[in-house]
Amino acid sequence: MKALKYLSLIFGAMFLWAAYVQYNDPDVFYWYAIYGAAALASFLFYLNRLPYLVAIILGIIYVIITISTWPDQFEGVTIGQGDIVNVERGREALGMLILAITMFVYAIAIRKFKP
Repeated sequence: MKALKYLSLIFGAMFLWAAYVQYNDPDVFYWYAIYGAAALASFLFYLNRLPYLVAIILGIIYVIITISTWPDQFEGVTIGQGDIVNVERGREALGMLILAITMFVYAIAIRKFKP
C-alpha cells in the first residue's frame, strides 16, 4: 500500500502535467476538468482522503469517456501512422483508459486496506 501511495503522487503530478499541456486545445477547460479531477483524486488518495465512492464514480465516468472518444478505426498514437483525427481520438481515449484504471486501482486499494 505504501508504494501505491507514493505512486499516487507521481500519477497526480503526471495528471497535472497532462492538464497543462492541453492549453492550446480548442476544448481546454474540458480537459483541465478531466485531468484536474484525476490529479485531485490522486493527491486525496495519498492523504487517505479519497472516498471509495468517488473513486468508483470517476472510474465509471472515465470508462464512458473512453468508449465515447474511441475512434472508429484505431490507427495508433503516432502522427503519420494514419488519419490525424483517428490518431488524436486514439490518444485521448487511451488517456481516459489510463485514468479509469487508476481510479479503479485506488478504489480497490481503499476497500482492501481500509482501517
